[in-house]
Amino acid sequence: MIWARHLKLIAKVGVAALAVGALATNGNAQNIYEGKFTLPSETRWGSATLPAGNYTFVMSSASSGYRLYLRGEKVNAIIMAAAADEKVVSGHAQLNLVDMADTQTVETFDAPELGKTFLYSTPTQKHMGRKEVHQKTLPQTATPTQASENRTSIVVQAAGR
Repeated sequence: MIWARHLKLIAKVGVAALAVGALATNGNAQNIYEGKFTLPSETRWGSATLPAGNYTFVMSSASSGYRLYLRGEKVNAIIMAAAADEKVVSGHAQLNLVDMADTQTVETFDAPELGKTFLYSTPTQKHMGRKEVHQKTLPQTATPTQASENRTSIVVQAAGR
């Protein structure tokens, strides 16, 4: 009888030690980048469609393939970058969106604190079959920014490394 009580006590202490060890290992995992942003409208990001709202994100490590773990009011998602480029286009963190078929789509994420721009896959526009291509010149009154009117940026409040 005494032996059974000691065995139960040893089992409980062992389980508690394993739990503490697991928590300590989890506590050592550091996030390399985190922050928050607000999407003004429904937005496609990789394979996820995110409703308008406030979001926070965490990137846990570069070895995980630059995965962003997003947490929103209505949805959580894991977003994987298609590539990471060493050039940073912007001096501050921002999401760069493009309007594709009346849907806002995240194309890149500038993270100057990490010295990287993350590229995300976007749906390709459907081709209308074989067509003859004619070169058109822009009228003299056209400004260079007219070609990029379907692009917008969303400021990201980064919490750093």
